[in-house]
Amino acid sequence: MPSKIHVGILGATGIVGQRFIQMLEHHPWFEVTWLAASDRSEGKEYGVATRWRLKTAIPPPVATMRVSPATPDGAPSVIFAALDASIAAELEPRFADAGCAVITNSSALRMAKDVPLVIPEVNPDHMKLIECQSWRRKSGGFVVTNPNCSAIGLVLALAPLHQRFQIETVMAVTMQAVSGAGYPGVASLDILGNVIPYIPKEEEKMEEETRKLLGRLNGAGIAPATFTMSAQCNRVAVEDGHTESVSVKFKNKAEAAEILNAWAEFRSIPQERNLPSAPEVPVRYLDSSDRPQPRFDVDFGRGMTTTVGRLRPCGVLDWKFTVLSHNTIRGAAGAALLNAELLKAEGYLG
Repeated sequence: MPSKIHVGILGATGIVGQRFIQMLEHHPWFEVTWLAASDRSEGKEYGVATRWRLKTAIPPPVATMRVSPATPDGAPSVIFAALDASIAAELEPRFADAGCAVITNSSALRMAKDVPLVIPEVNPDHMKLIECQSWRRKSGGFVVTNPNCSAIGLVLALAPLHQRFQIETVMAVTMQAVSGAGYPGVASLDILGNVIPYIPKEEEKMEEETRKLLGRLNGAGIAPATFTMSAQCNRVAVEDGHTESVSVKFKNKAEAAEILNAWAEFRSIPQERNLPSAPEVPVRYLDSSDRPQPRFDVDFGRGMTTTVGRLRPCGVLDWKFTVLSHNTIRGAAGAALLNAELLKAEGYLG
């Protein structure tokens, strides 16, 4: 068996960092050999430094691993990043400049002109932007980003429709799980029995990122999709799973059966190449009138499948439906891991 690629995790003690560790435990291509977090965790064993919040146990080799300083010295050449945007804006370029492949969940560089924002089923060709990055020319390093946790489920549902019918308008209202705020996240007295109709910068991210993801590679940049979009984002008392109520208008007329067929037939490079983290079914539709629901549907496809339901005519636009996706798996760590698998398959990781 060929040896696995050694990888590191920046921000390893947070919820997304923990998801990275969980999803990489038995990965056939990658092995965690380096962890970094804040100064207060540096030098401690990971099992001591972190407050583990997932349902599976910390992998024993990781539990005894020492947390390293968050610098490129001694780090492996492949880095998964799970950092707050303000910290990521400083650290991620530093690692790329040192020759590392930085595959990040952070929002800091998502909208940079030469940084690919990628969902492998939707826009794998955008990876070519790597070659435009100054880090790539200088050291061989680069940065690749995945979308916001609320944008990724939406775009997976929209992509097959945009391909066939050309979207003109999107309206989306989200009901976002508390795990999306990290740990300790939202105070219990703020969220229990309540809905918070504001998540900082979330609506702007959804609108900008959706158009970039569904845009067209244009030389050294991306020409964003030209449809109009309005997003409204809410935090609700659900542990995992972002639910979205979506309405769309198409340029080309679409019947219900055609929309359902577009979702059912949607496959792309991750499925064709059988990438390890790729769901067999990227988008599935449920016929039940009261589904999808986070409690029952969020873990489908090991948390990597987007589930859609309640397709019906819209009195304002053309059609409306409900979307559900797992925010810390498909919307965060799993999204970055699938990007890394695509990078390896394309020869970017050796």
